[in-house]
Amino acid sequence: MQISRYSAPEFDPYGDTRQTDTDDGWLAPVATGPLAAVLSLPGSKSLTNRELVLAALADGPSLLRTPLWSRDSELMVEGLRALGTRFERVAGAGGFGDDLVVTPAEELTGSTTIDCGLAGTVMRFLPPVAALALGPTTFDGDEYARKRPMSGVVEGLRGLGVDLDDDGRGTLPFTVHGTGRVAGGPLEIDASASSQFVSALLLSAARFERGLDLRHRGERVPSAPHIEMTVATLAARGVAVAEPEPGRWVVEPGRIRALDVDIEPDLSNAAPFLIAALVAGGSVTITGWPRTTTQVGAQLADLLPRFGARVELAGDRLTVHAPEPGADGGRGIRGVDLDLSEAGELAPNLVGLAAVAESPSIITGIGHIRHHETDRLAALAAEINGLGGRVTELDDGLRIEPARLHGGPWRAYADHRMATTGAIVGLAVPGVVVDDIGTTSKTLPQFPELWERLRS
Repeated sequence: MQISRYSAPEFDPYGDTRQTDTDDGWLAPVATGPLAAVLSLPGSKSLTNRELVLAALADGPSLLRTPLWSRDSELMVEGLRALGTRFERVAGAGGFGDDLVVTPAEELTGSTTIDCGLAGTVMRFLPPVAALALGPTTFDGDEYARKRPMSGVVEGLRGLGVDLDDDGRGTLPFTVHGTGRVAGGPLEIDASASSQFVSALLLSAARFERGLDLRHRGERVPSAPHIEMTVATLAARGVAVAEPEPGRWVVEPGRIRALDVDIEPDLSNAAPFLIAALVAGGSVTITGWPRTTTQVGAQLADLLPRFGARVELAGDRLTVHAPEPGADGGRGIRGVDLDLSEAGELAPNLVGLAAVAESPSIITGIGHIRHHETDRLAALAAEINGLGGRVTELDDGLRIEPARLHGGPWRAYADHRMATTGAIVGLAVPGVVVDDIGTTSKTLPQFPELWERLRS
């Protein structure tokens, strides 16, 4: 479908000149009746990329079952391969691609360049690994990757005595001059811009000669459950992380055990599909839902009822049922007042849901998502308001008021969460055209196919 000559909002996260013409985009399917969908999802990106790093640093080969195959995970594989790790794809039984055997290098070697794309896990988790390699490793990525915060990793590695050349930018591109060893020891960083700064250092810490005694200074660390995930994956491989006080993590030096791992489905990627039940009516079931997990997406089971949904967990199947219709025949979706400081990655999709709710919403605690794949607060406000919405930016969140939305272009900004949010809005609003649905390949290449399957 061709959309042309529209007036775009002034905001542009990339700082480029706005285009008033678009190429063909993806016309978001509109709900034509209640859903009754049952879906399985690929593995977690957050878990896959943590396990890839740990497997590369382990004391023997590891088997990763049902890993996520996406742009982010494949960039991680290629980055580790460049440092000497060996990978072998083997037939898997999960239905979403091969399993993966990871064999650590006898000695990590640099003298290479690593493409980070727009993957925060790659640009943050791999520099400490490169510091353990022998030789220089240059890191760079997509255009917007150069704007993503990196100070915690850059300052952290320098604080550990690693030679890192960034020409004073504190962002990509930079070169880590690895010597094959990192002394480790006490370190203080400001991780208030990203919990990944903490995870990046913890993942490699057991390989440092003195381990790591890491302290956070500054405001609270966002998305703390992601640090809990890192600690849990380390513990499973025999690396104990002590937390003697809030904002402090202590890792003793030692081996990282080889391990065969089953990767859980990505629960954050389940968000648009579960939200679809509220927007279209009916129900959506996700199979393989874990009873216990460190994934942030598990909070959907508690968050969606606040919008009016009914949620049930039976065995490994989580089902979301639509709210009862409102007295006026509306969808019955309630506005909410949410603090999503621990679950910022769910915010874009939940804001999309709030945009079609019947009462106002305020979603806060998410100022840090201005520094994700794009400035997500500004992008969400721009795109929803461009369709007739009423979204106001706050210091650390958004206010969303009910409005009659209309069709039109929806820009993804090379951000997978923005693309899936456009699909959510388009489920309720005819004529929403997402300019780059392909950007969902970052974490869920099968998204368009699975989204179409909702209605079948």
